[in-house]
Amino acid sequence: MNDDTLPVLMPDHPAPQAFSDPAAAVDRLEEIYRTATEFLSLHFAASVTGAKPAARVRAFYPEIRLTSTSHVKTDSRLSFGYVAAPGSYSTTVTRPDLFRNYLIQQLGLLIHNHGQPVVIGASDTPIPVHFAVAGNPNVTIPQEGVLDFSLRDVFDVPDLSTTNDDIVNGTRQFHPDGSQPLAPFTAQRVDYSLARLVHYTATDVAHFQNHVLFTNYQFYVDEFEAYARSVLDDPASGYTAFVAPGNQTITRGDGVLQQASKMPQMPTYHLKRADGQGITLVNIGVGPSNAKTATDHIAVLRPHAWMMVGHCAGLRNSQSLGDFVLAHAYLREDHVLDADLPVWVPIPALAEIQIALEDAVEEVTQLEGYELKRIMRTGTVATIDNRNWELRDQSGPVQRLSQSRAIALDMESATIAANGFRFRVPYGTLLCVSDKPLHGELKLPGMASEFYKTQVARHLLIGVRAMERLREMPIERIHSRKLRSFDETAFL
Repeated sequence: MNDDTLPVLMPDHPAPQAFSDPAAAVDRLEEIYRTATEFLSLHFAASVTGAKPAARVRAFYPEIRLTSTSHVKTDSRLSFGYVAAPGSYSTTVTRPDLFRNYLIQQLGLLIHNHGQPVVIGASDTPIPVHFAVAGNPNVTIPQEGVLDFSLRDVFDVPDLSTTNDDIVNGTRQFHPDGSQPLAPFTAQRVDYSLARLVHYTATDVAHFQNHVLFTNYQFYVDEFEAYARSVLDDPASGYTAFVAPGNQTITRGDGVLQQASKMPQMPTYHLKRADGQGITLVNIGVGPSNAKTATDHIAVLRPHAWMMVGHCAGLRNSQSLGDFVLAHAYLREDHVLDADLPVWVPIPALAEIQIALEDAVEEVTQLEGYELKRIMRTGTVATIDNRNWELRDQSGPVQRLSQSRAIALDMESATIAANGFRFRVPYGTLLCVSDKPLHGELKLPGMASEFYKTQVARHLLIGVRAMERLREMPIERIHSRKLRSFDETAFL
């Protein structure tokens, strides 16, 4: 329990102020956040070496508010950047330095589309001390049990009862103060995911790029690094650095990366551009739980697209090892999202992603039209949570797969697509057939080596080329209206 009998020590924040310049508004957000976190860090550092503070120490997240009084209809082509009805809208904000470009873009659209300023001030939501001191090299975190008082008696700690996905899941339409959500995530939810991302990926969140590839095999990581080294030596590529776990960074193709002694759960690599429009590759490993975990947290960074490029089981006799599968529908038997996104919710294919992937396949394979059908099929991908599904009685699973018209099966793709749908992040899937269990074609060691040698390089390159095509599209086209519900937040 918190000790509410203590006096409360808080920093001085400027009074709420209206801004019509989005950059100036973000400057104020940064000022409020910096003041709050420096205040908490200073008092936390003092408490580590001293006695229990005599006052409760508290600071608050900055907040954005917009009040609309007009029913004026905005441009019907827009999928974000406006509120649909008169009312008061708000969101708390964390790490405005990290999200600066995103915030300037979103606030600029709001101010332009409504002709109203946004009001920036301190919220009434406390910043948990864990998030305030995270990553601060000037603060020493004590070992468990060293302090002679409970942190929660003096500082605010994460409140998991209010750190949730109610907004994106469509179950929260109003904040406790009566305002409506302006953004899909609250500051606490974002902070929680930022901390988790550092833990799972062993890279700083500032390195993440706006285009994210997911894979389920290390072979793709090796090819991604090889590709990164080749483009870093090409000034025309626009790529500036390659970052590996441990925040190891190279800026030239011959740069040296040390092999980590212990890899994180989801090793992540970033091929960076100065504008953040590069490509991040996450090796999520095998299974829908990992796929959900990764996308749950990466979603708060508001990427422009994510795609799965991995291996799958081919379900048709006409397929060959090494063939590609472009998913245009998903059979969801992963079960990890059932509570957040019921299985009756359709997960549609997104035309922009599908076209980018198919064009990339044509470019890399030099096949097109009817000839492309020799190596690629478009159809339903089934995702299952049982890695050894083929060991069960075949009558049930095979019948369901046939009825769904599935052409491939894996353990991640539908989860990634479904979470993309849930979080309004454009998604897609291009898989490569690595075995055909229903037809007795399993990989032998020699077959696997040859398969990986000939297929992984071009599969990875296809994913990269597709992302580069999406990068050239206007953001309004990628984040289309297809992913927006009845009552959407103004922020994408």
